[in-house]
Amino acid sequence: MPYFDLTGQTALVTGAATGIGEAIARRLARAGAHVGVGDIDEGGARAVAESIGAECDGRAVAVEIDITLAESVRGATTRLLARCGRIDILVNNAGIAGRAAPLWEQTDEDWRRIIDVNMTGVFHCCRAVISHMRERRYGRIVNIASIAGKEGNPNMTGYSATKAAVIAFTKSLAKEVATEGICVNAVSPAVVRTRILDQLTDAQVDYMLERIPMRRTGAPEEIAAVVHFLASPDCSFVTGQCYDASGGRATY
Repeated sequence: MPYFDLTGQTALVTGAATGIGEAIARRLARAGAHVGVGDIDEGGARAVAESIGAECDGRAVAVEIDITLAESVRGATTRLLARCGRIDILVNNAGIAGRAAPLWEQTDEDWRRIIDVNMTGVFHCCRAVISHMRERRYGRIVNIASIAGKEGNPNMTGYSATKAAVIAFTKSLAKEVATEGICVNAVSPAVVRTRILDQLTDAQVDYMLERIPMRRTGAPEEIAAVVHFLASPDCSFVTGQCYDASGGRATY
C-alpha cells in the first residue's frame, strides 16, 4: 500500500475552484479519495470537478457552498453525505485577503466580511462534520491558516487576526477530539502565487517576498503536498499542530 493512500475516503475541500484549494482537491483525488470540490462559485467548482473526474475515474463532485452561512454549509455537507455516505476529510481552505489598507482606513464592512469568511466559515464547516466524524471515530481536519497569523502583516490587520484565530481554533478543537480518532491540524503558507494576490498591492507582495529566505513564492502544489499527509491515515499521532510552508520565513 502506498503511503498517504486515501482510497475509499471522501474529502470536502472548500475554496477548491481555484488556487491552493484546487491543487489540494486534485492531490487528494489522485491519492484515491472521492473529493467534494466546494466553492461559492458553482460554475468554477463544476469545471474543476469535471476535470478531476476525467483524470481520476469520476472521483469528484461539485459542491456549492457559502461558508459564511450555516444553512448553506449544512446543506452542502448533507448532500455530500447522501452521495458518498461519509466524510473522512475536511480541508478548510476558502478565505479572502481583504482590503490592503491601514486600520484607520478599514470600514466596518471590511472587518465583518473577513471575519465571516476566514473565521466563521471555519467554525461552520467544522461544526457541520464533527458529529459525523465522532460517530465514526475517525476524521482528518486541515485548516489553512497563514504565516500572517503568526507574524502579522502591516495593512492586513483583519487577515492577520483571522488567521491567528484559525491557528488557535485548530489547537482547541484538536484537544476536544484527541481521543476520538480525529486529528485536527493547520497549515500556514507564506505568500503563494494564486489569485488572492490580486487583492493586494505590489508593495504588500514585495513585503512578504522579502521575508522569505528562499526568495520566491510558493506553488499551490507545494501546499497540497503538506495537506496530503495531514489528511491521511498516516497522520495518526499528529494533532493540534501548525505546519509552516513558508520557504523558511517562519522561525517558530
